[in-house]
Formats: sequence, structure tokens, C-alpha cells
Amino acid sequence: MTATQLILACLLDVMVGDPRWFPHPVRLMGLAIARSEQWVWHLASGPGYERAAGAALAVGLPALCYGAGLLAIEAAGWMSAMLGAMVGVVLAWTTLAARDLADHATAVERALEAGSLDSARTAAGRIVGRDTAALSEGEVVRATVESVAEGACDGVVAPLVYLVLGGPPLALAYKAINTLDSMIGHHAEPYQHVGWASARLDDVANWVPARITALLLVLAAGIVSRRSRTMREGWRILRRDGHKHPSPNAGRPEAAMAGALQVQLGGLNLYRGEPELRPYLGDPGAPWHPAHIKEAVALMWTASFLAAVLAVGLLLR
Repeated sequence: MTATQLILACLLDVMVGDPRWFPHPVRLMGLAIARSEQWVWHLASGPGYERAAGAALAVGLPALCYGAGLLAIEAAGWMSAMLGAMVGVVLAWTTLAARDLADHATAVERALEAGSLDSARTAAGRIVGRDTAALSEGEVVRATVESVAEGACDGVVAPLVYLVLGGPPLALAYKAINTLDSMIGHHAEPYQHVGWASARLDDVANWVPARITALLLVLAAGIVSRRSRTMREGWRILRRDGHKHPSPNAGRPEAAMAGALQVQLGGLNLYRGEPELRPYLGDPGAPWHPAHIKEAVALMWTASFLAAVLAVGLLLR
């Protein structure tokens, strides 16, 4: 991956996002996981088999995606160096999701501003994992802000880290790991055994990117607000609350976001009808308002820009 290719991939993400007509690799990964999951349930003969099958899937799909990305770039490069570079740019673009995350979050904000809570719930359901059908307006805002904070890592910073380390093939492997975790990496039944390997591998893959994301969100808070106090508050809450989340990674960017916006994230969520109380991150602040979503998106964009600049700088060394 060259600096020029990375810049072009970032520009494509900003300008185009994730058009639904494009055969996005992540959607193909999702189909592959769904098919594999059906095969596992059909042949499952106990927890031991499920854990073994889950481990094979957790390793096999990322390896397959890495190989497919490498083969696509190499095959195009055999025909033309320019074509190979273009394929690399397109594959890198598909691993980035800043524009798509911003568009989805903004759709929630606009629905709330228009007074359509049902539409906001539906829009939030596209980017959050919890049940959204009965959420209040404030809970819709909280869910969206939390998703923006976590998505800044999964959809922007982490792919940039892996693009720098190993180019589009490694970034595609990361997206496979992340997609596996979102689909089957759950602690509750029926995924308790089949998803354990995917969840652990995602924890490892996101350990460094999550902490980079949190630091960038703290820095972004100072840039967007133009007040050092906001940055200090983000840093304070990150240090105090970042470790409280059940995930070893998700709490870092969420705590940084909570401190930057001076709100409190966490609380009671429903997942497939089952309640789960998440630790509170941040101090109680002003009542939730749709404007908090706009502020969170601004922080995400700023942190994404900073991450891209750092990534390009590393590639230019």
C-alpha cells in the first residue's frame, strides 16, 4: 500500500461511502458466515464440536479473505501495474466506513429532528446491535452515539492500521474478523460456543486500534470545541471509565466520546429481548438531544482525518 493509494481510498470513502449497488466484500463475508453457520448447526453434536467449528471459521474466513485480496491485486498487476494499483485502491476503500457511519447516524438525527421516533428507531436499528423497537428518544440518541464511537474504531481507525501494516489483504482479513464477531461473537446462546473464537480474535485485532481511536477522539474534542477543557475532560473519563466496559476495547472510544460530549453512556440495553446492564461511562450530563449525534459525528470525522494523516505519514517514511 502506497501513500497515494491510501489517500485515494480515503477520498473514495468520503465521496462515495458504501453504495448499495456495489458488491461490497463485507456483505459477501456476511453471506459466507450465514451459510457456514447453517452448516455448523446442521452438523453440531455438542459444545466441543461447536467450539472447534467456530475456531475453524474464525481462522478460515479471514485467511480466505486475505488470500482473495492478495490474488485479486496480483492478478490485476500481471495485466497492468496501473490496474493492480487501482484494484488495491478499490479494495482499501471497501474496508473504510466513515461516510457510511456518518450517513446512518445523520439519518437517525434527522428523523428525530422531524419528530418521527419510529423512523429514528428503524434507522438506529441499522447500526446498533440492541433492540430498538421500544427505545425512547433519549435512548435512541445514546445508542447512536455509542455506535458512532465504536464505529470510529471498527470502521475507520482499525482498517487504517491494517492497511498500513499489510495493505488491502490484511485490512480485508480484519473486516472478516470484525464481521464474524458482530454476527456470531456473542456470549449468549446459541452462540456461546460457536462464537467464542471469533470474539477473542476480534478482541486481539482491536486492542491497539481501540486505544488509538480513544486518543484521537480526545484530541478531536479539543479541535472541534476549540477548548482544551473539553479535551481534558475526554482524557479524564477515558482514564477513569475506559476499562469498565465488558469488552476490553469498546469502552475506550466510548469513554472518550462520553467525556468529550459531557454525557453518560452505558445503562440498560435489550439484546434479543434479554436485558443487559452496561457500566456507566462518563458523568451524568444534560438530557439527551439529537444535537449530540451531530456532535459525535463531527468528532468521528475529525478523529478519522487525524488517523488518515497519521497513516499516510507512516507510509511516506
